[in-house]
Amino acid sequence: MGCIVVFLAVWANSLIGTTDINNWWLENVLTFLSLFFLAYTYRKHQLSDLSYLLIFIFLCLHVYGSKHTYAENPFGYWMKDVFNLERNQYDRIVHFGFGFLLAYPMRELFLRWLKAPTWVAWLLPIEISLSVGAFYELIEWAVADIFFKDQGAAYLGTQGDVWDAQKDVFLAFLGAIIATTIVSSIKKLFQIYEE
Repeated sequence: MGCIVVFLAVWANSLIGTTDINNWWLENVLTFLSLFFLAYTYRKHQLSDLSYLLIFIFLCLHVYGSKHTYAENPFGYWMKDVFNLERNQYDRIVHFGFGFLLAYPMRELFLRWLKAPTWVAWLLPIEISLSVGAFYELIEWAVADIFFKDQGAAYLGTQGDVWDAQKDVFLAFLGAIIATTIVSSIKKLFQIYEE
């Protein structure tokens, strides 16, 4: 319950303090859908507290990014100054976080809800992070170039990097690989077996 209250406060703050209301709405369509899905499935298919915590962290990263646009995010500028980076890296953090933070909840979904074999539950979160990451980049392109051309540059946030989409997809993929490797290593270390 505490995570819900904190998330709603972060989300409200992102709306109240947004620098681009149109971008905020575009960025938060998936947030609305995700929250609807989590609320709808909560009674019948609950996840572990750890999964909900990871989802909470990812959603907070995402909505904080929507407040200023990802390319203009203050935390990204702080990192740019401190680490002498060439660009605002907040977008990269969120794409990596997508794979890293959501791989475990996806794995749990396959094990608990769909009763998938263990090997499937290890492999599919990695594949889904890769495919959803690529699909999201296609959505970004369509939104920016076809549907909302005026919002295009703010929504994409490529910051002049022609390989932005490919790097974003790779980071989500890498995040999922690292997350599943960490979970697998912990399970082997503590000899935790699954059916």
